[in-house]
Amino acid sequence: MREEKEMEYTRALLVGLDRGTEPDFDHSMEELKSLAQAAGRQVAGVIVQHMEAVNKAFYIGTGKVAQVREYARECQAAEVIFDNTLSPSQVRNLGKELELPVLDRTNLILDIFAIRARTREAKLQVETARLQYFLPRLVGMRENLSRQGATGGIGAGGAQSSRGAGETKLELDRRRIEQRISELKRELESVSQARETMRKKRSRSGIPQVALVGYTNAGKSTILNRMVDLYGEGREKTVLEKDMLFATLDTSVRCISDKDGEGANRPFFLADTVGFIEKLPHSLVKAFRSTLEEVRDADLLVQVVDVSDEFYRQHMEVTGQTLQELGAGDIPQIIVYNKADKCNMQELPKVGHMQLHMAAGQGCGLQELKDMIEKCVYAGRVNVELLLPYDRGDIASYFMDKATILEQEYRDDGVWMRVNCDRSDGDKYARYQKNRG
Repeated sequence: MREEKEMEYTRALLVGLDRGTEPDFDHSMEELKSLAQAAGRQVAGVIVQHMEAVNKAFYIGTGKVAQVREYARECQAAEVIFDNTLSPSQVRNLGKELELPVLDRTNLILDIFAIRARTREAKLQVETARLQYFLPRLVGMRENLSRQGATGGIGAGGAQSSRGAGETKLELDRRRIEQRISELKRELESVSQARETMRKKRSRSGIPQVALVGYTNAGKSTILNRMVDLYGEGREKTVLEKDMLFATLDTSVRCISDKDGEGANRPFFLADTVGFIEKLPHSLVKAFRSTLEEVRDADLLVQVVDVSDEFYRQHMEVTGQTLQELGAGDIPQIIVYNKADKCNMQELPKVGHMQLHMAAGQGCGLQELKDMIEKCVYAGRVNVELLLPYDRGDIASYFMDKATILEQEYRDDGVWMRVNCDRSDGDKYARYQKNRG
């Protein structure tokens, strides 16, 4: 928490390059402001250049670099943040000319993730991504440092090698970072295996798996918490819910089930996942891939959209592109237009085909969403009762693996089970079906 307090006083100058190819450039710059504030920066000013091509050396034009330098002094900015990912050479060249720390959009998002990370897994993932981002940018950062022991060790006739003494600081830093990345990957592998074990256990239960996905700050955590309050495991199972970018970095999975009513005995796992954003760094997607496996393995995705945001359609496009990158683009989806109350929409909730307008923060539309999810994930599934002879343990194992076991008893004449399974499985083993008596 001390880090967040210190960063609060950092004044930053934002710089954008409008090449005329980005239809929502102004929105991108507004989002950069929000990201800067989420990272504890105070926006001291904004400069935008309109230029068709990127300057390979400085990203912006050389004349604009001088303007940025002067304006940074006037507004007393302590650092300069650019709207897109910069190459290592651009960061190096801009740092020399501006004489201030230079960050790009990727670095800023990584800073936010570092602040927000709470669990061991999230911290490992963020540190890995940051080091992978930093590694290629070492070039030039140490070029002004003299070599350590450049004159060598013992003379040519000596038996001792001078390689260690002559190694540059850059090479030492690179070696340390690469070693640390390897250590982090080993730790992450161990954590990922534990998560995979839990995921396989949920899969073997036969209970459908549903994942909340969408742009950051669309209301995914709010939906999960309200579902847990109404149909879940208790208040202690809720997750952090806050009106900010990337409030949640960890994937949380909760079991949602009615104790009675139409939804009784139709449980499903609901996962809250890290939000997406435009120009989400690939290093982060890669580092969080194990966490996002919950998305790829889901039976159904619920894309949560902040419909009160004027750029919500662009947010949906970004979400779709990210899902494709994760290999989850073909999973069935329900589209939830959340925060519809802020649009003065009447008669909420509004239910459509695989679509729902709702206001999760007001508790509006939760029952309709749950019903819609159940209808999707339990389509083609039936409840059947089976009496399996003790010598047909293979069938019992099959249903334990592929179906949801609702009840089970060991009787004199076999194992009685009431299961929720695919209709085809119920038909296949119809001869073992038996009413409880």
